[in-house]
Amino acid sequence: MSYTEDELLPLSALQHLLFCERQCALIHVEGVWADNTRTLEGTHLHRRADAGPREARRGVLTTRAVPLRSLRLGVIGKADVVEWHRQPGGAWQAFPVEYKRGRPKRDRSDEVQVCAQALCLEEMMGIAIPAGALFYGTSRRRHAVSFDAGLRATTEAAAARLHALVASGRTPRARREPKCESCSLLALCLPAPAAGARSAVRYLERALAALEPAALPARGGALERAE
Repeated sequence: MSYTEDELLPLSALQHLLFCERQCALIHVEGVWADNTRTLEGTHLHRRADAGPREARRGVLTTRAVPLRSLRLGVIGKADVVEWHRQPGGAWQAFPVEYKRGRPKRDRSDEVQVCAQALCLEEMMGIAIPAGALFYGTSRRRHAVSFDAGLRATTEAAAARLHALVASGRTPRARREPKCESCSLLALCLPAPAAGARSAVRYLERALAALEPAALPARGGALERAE
């Protein structure tokens, strides 16, 4: 499948999708956005990476804010940094580097984002890119990423899911999870408390209902307030 220019979606939306489909829909379907400390720090880190000088030293050419596009994936964006490593024989090997403010995540959302950058470069330039890296601002270290078959398949599937989500025009229902606390859209999303909390209250109410009426707490008592 090939997308048209008008159908291209932001490459960064892949990371939003894998973090939370509702967050992705709020941003890319409803047009909702809000900053918090994390997003502002991330924006600052990206700007510093993009604004750095073009460099050439020790067989590595560093280019910044590189425009990217893939009609096959249907995404458009830019790479913070693409290094070109000189190979024996004189050829140059592309090596994309994506900058992130925090630490490596448990999920693969960051890896998918930098892999999508590599897939864009491969399509645009007709080259093969076996690896790249993620640079994390907290640790000030690089995390190597191999663009193996599994990660490529995950990235392609995420791009297809992104287009399906946006085409549906629907925002998934909110569900409270621990990761919600780090989301800048928390106050706008308003996820409901975890279902388990209310289920526990209902269980206690049913248990108390089996007792003598005199033992039941009055409505408005401690049990109800706990909800």
